Amino acid sequence: MSVTPTSSLPDEHRKYKVLLVEDDPQITRVLRLELEHEGYEVDTAADGLSGLEKALKEPDLVVLDLMLPKLDGMEVCARVRAKSRVPIIMLTAKDRIPDRVAGLDKGADDYVVKPFSIEELLARIRARLRERDPHENLLTAKDLVMDRDRHEVTRAGQAIHLTAKEYALLEYLLLHRNKVHSRDELFNGVWGSDFLGDSNLIDVYIRYLRGKIDDPFADKLIQTVRGVGYALKE
Repeated sequence: MSVTPTSSLPDEHRKYKVLLVEDDPQITRVLRLELEHEGYEVDTAADGLSGLEKALKEPDLVVLDLMLPKLDGMEVCARVRAKSRVPIIMLTAKDRIPDRVAGLDKGADDYVVKPFSIEELLARIRARLRERDPHENLLTAKDLVMDRDRHEVTRAGQAIHLTAKEYALLEYLLLHRNKVHSRDELFNGVWGSDFLGDSNLIDVYIRYLRGKIDDPFADKLIQTVRGVGYALKE
């Protein structure tokens, strides 16, 4: 089944639409903020019936709670899967193997147990979207290409060797290209809010990155926005 874009933008720039079906308003609020911060377009539903209706309108991915009013997540999953191949990640507090097997048998693509880290859920969402749209494995900005499958970066066809953190920082900038980020945003997005360190570390790693992807070229990709932070602009 081909992917139908949710916007007219090219695949590498468009927003993916994620449907969040969750009856806990606090979880919905937190996940919505996190998903929107990552650049996703988010729709929500607070019960199984409305979630089923919205899921059948073909979002790019569904995050589906198991325990829902009106219609439980298992039944929603089964009915959606009967008509659609949209990726479904099921959220549940049930951690028993039979429960996981039941969810997967109903057609879920993945299974995340509460409580979970938002980083894990975001990683699973990215993985499912890459599976659905192989072009997402390639991130580009002008003549710079990041191949996420091979963990390789090239610019103008020349291989660029990056450390793990340099790669992670560049990946974050590419995923949010043309957006200006503060140092704190970049620090939290790459190192994580639990990391004990100084956000001035961003300045050091931006300098490292520029030395590898910008300095040999007249066309600079990473730009400083005075008083705000950094952006990777095309």
